[in-house]
Amino acid sequence: MNDIVSTEWLAGELGKPDLVALDCSLILPGETGNKREAFAAARIPGARYFDIDLFADPDTDLPHMVPTPARFAKLAGALGISNESRVVFYDHAQGLRAAARGWWLMRLMGHEAAFVLDGGLPKWQREGRPVESGEPPAPPAAHFVADFRTDRLRGIGDMKRIIRQGGGEALILDARAAGRFDGTAPEPRPGLPSGHMPGAANIPFTDLLAPDGTMLPPDALRARFERAGVDAERPVILSCGSGVTACVLALGLVRAGLPEGSVYDGSWTEWALRPETPKTTKEQA
Repeated sequence: MNDIVSTEWLAGELGKPDLVALDCSLILPGETGNKREAFAAARIPGARYFDIDLFADPDTDLPHMVPTPARFAKLAGALGISNESRVVFYDHAQGLRAAARGWWLMRLMGHEAAFVLDGGLPKWQREGRPVESGEPPAPPAAHFVADFRTDRLRGIGDMKRIIRQGGGEALILDARAAGRFDGTAPEPRPGLPSGHMPGAANIPFTDLLAPDGTMLPPDALRARFERAGVDAERPVILSCGSGVTACVLALGLVRAGLPEGSVYDGSWTEWALRPETPKTTKEQA
């Protein structure tokens, strides 16, 4: 089964006891809105809310960092997710932007039956499919056991070592907009400089999406990744502003049939805040 599922497929699976639909929407810096109010206003029938800021490490000032497996398992169980569940993530307004983070987190915790709804709620609604509103009832609790996959995650120590050694160990792909990567446009987080890690390449996550918010077909994805230097031999590390849209690139690699990348969770927010880390811009490159 593909990691990306269609609205038609989901409509046929809704109501089955092992299927859990999760709204994974997130308001990023510089955006307005209330994610919980949007969820209550319109959601796919039976959907529950997967809060990326809750499924996170509470003991760091960095945004939505990966939680411990124990914390994730407790929160997943409270949402009614078991190890037998098929979990489908969707985004309320951005198609699959934040949904990919939910998908990646589930797979980081060893749960492979995780999927992303192609086009998210916007496509679902454009097709005239039903939605619910109001506060949903609490789901029955379930038991979830995490099986942490460390190969899918990178930390700042890994990144320092790779860059110090010249970057040959892995290709770093940054999912931010080109201006932020180049250092010609500001970061949305106040006080954070723009730019990028030395040697990194840039694929804005929007480059992997069609105008309707769905993901491009595998051949188009492969071509885009190859232009950025991706090949089957060299590991890929994915980064962005705070570890969310990097997961869109991770999803794109899987859909393209390329070797799966790992995600640098702290991403540019952590890297840029550390005074000892090297940063560069288009002018300096």
